[in-house]
Amino acid sequence: MKKKKWFIIAGAVIVALLIWVVGFSSGNAVVEQEVEVQRGSFEVVIATTGELKAQSMERIEGPEGLRARSMRIQEIKIQDLVPEGKVVKKGDYVATLDRTAADSRKKDLEDEVEKVRAQLERTLLDTSLNLRGIRDNLVNLKFDMEEKHIAVEQSIYEPPATQRQAQNNLERAERAYQQELQNYTLKEAQAEGQIKDVLINLYQKERELQDLLTVLDQFTIYAPNDGMVIYYREWGGDKRKVGSSISPFDPVIATLPDMSVMESKTYVNEIDISKIKIGQPVRIGVDAFPEKQYTGVITEVSNVGEQLKNADAKVFEVIVRVHESDPILRPSMTTSNKIITASFDDVLYVPLEALFGTDTLVYVYRANGVKQVVVPGEMNDNFRVVEQGLKEGDEIYLSLPENAGNFKLAGAEYIEILKQRVKEKKEAEEKQQREAAEQEQKKMEQMQEMMQQMMQQPPPQLNGQEQNVRRRPAFGNGGVRRENAGRRDTVAAPVPSGTQTPGTVNN
Repeated sequence: MKKKKWFIIAGAVIVALLIWVVGFSSGNAVVEQEVEVQRGSFEVVIATTGELKAQSMERIEGPEGLRARSMRIQEIKIQDLVPEGKVVKKGDYVATLDRTAADSRKKDLEDEVEKVRAQLERTLLDTSLNLRGIRDNLVNLKFDMEEKHIAVEQSIYEPPATQRQAQNNLERAERAYQQELQNYTLKEAQAEGQIKDVLINLYQKERELQDLLTVLDQFTIYAPNDGMVIYYREWGGDKRKVGSSISPFDPVIATLPDMSVMESKTYVNEIDISKIKIGQPVRIGVDAFPEKQYTGVITEVSNVGEQLKNADAKVFEVIVRVHESDPILRPSMTTSNKIITASFDDVLYVPLEALFGTDTLVYVYRANGVKQVVVPGEMNDNFRVVEQGLKEGDEIYLSLPENAGNFKLAGAEYIEILKQRVKEKKEAEEKQQREAAEQEQKKMEQMQEMMQQMMQQPPPQLNGQEQNVRRRPAFGNGGVRRENAGRRDTVAAPVPSGTQTPGTVNN
């Protein structure tokens, strides 16, 4: 009885093994799938991922005075910022900027102002002392000149030689007085110029300090209008938040977008950018609301490629305007964009898996045992248009059949068409490369021409006043010495009105 039971169990196991082996063999058998050539509408679509943003927005910026050259503040950190998405009214608080760099600059300017004020006091004191010494000397020279005049009057009863000597002494005294008077006039003008320079410097420093104080009062940022606060996205893609820095050349802290008209900013790979044109329609989906579908149109295509953060390939920025207005749409939402670069109403198309060969020889395997050469057209992610070689309803294989070597080649007349297209494509690429090289060469020639013109321009001419300032040094005798080609000329300084110029005396 037990033996019979064991025989039954062993038989059941053998049957199970046979069923498993047969099933495994049948599962690994190659099943050649066939599809029919279809006719209908066909779209060439480029799929990209984008981000919603408002078409227009108002920027919330740091103090406008930061752009002044006297500020000398390169970066200012954002110390506090309201949460993104907060709805604010005009005048509501938005952010606070860190005052560390500005306070340091304020301390430096205060020190500079005090330094210039001390310099002004020293200049006034030195000027007063110098001019008082000259005035005292003028009084003494005037007394000496009067004494010499009395001596001349008293010498009328003396011999001629004594009279001549008294006259010479008088003329020397008069010349010394006139020279000292001219020296006083020059020193006075020089002192006025020095004081004026110090006053100008003091005014500049005080104005810089006042401008900085005005800017410091604006380090608390308020909303310029009603709206929703959206953080500003920097060039590298990061959002500007607490701890980020603004600069005089990029002072944006956040934005207040106008959400009545939305756009999707996306990037297209450099391989596909030649297919993108302004005005092409776009189907738009929003990841946050998969059931929603929108339409749009391309409004901008960048001419310059860029490399995004953590990306190897170059991409080009493309802006898509959303036709519909929906209150659920918010800036920074992720969008799925399908850009329709080409559309055909009535064409034949086949799956990409059914096409084999190279650019100069494209073919399909038909179910009737024919290796059919075809002329392909546009393609999308899944299908490709067939312009010649097939008709609607033809059955073709999706994969390479087992007996592919036995298929008979047909459509050899299309091979020349394929070769001609490859040749035209190559010529177009070479032409594009030549045009790009010619444009680059033209730019280089224009730059060289501009450089030559700049080098050929004569240096700027100095006006008479600048020439005198640069050319003539002042001497203590009130004159100006000018040397030219070995000749030395002495030009007398201007004499104040009301004074007399003594005659020339040979010493």
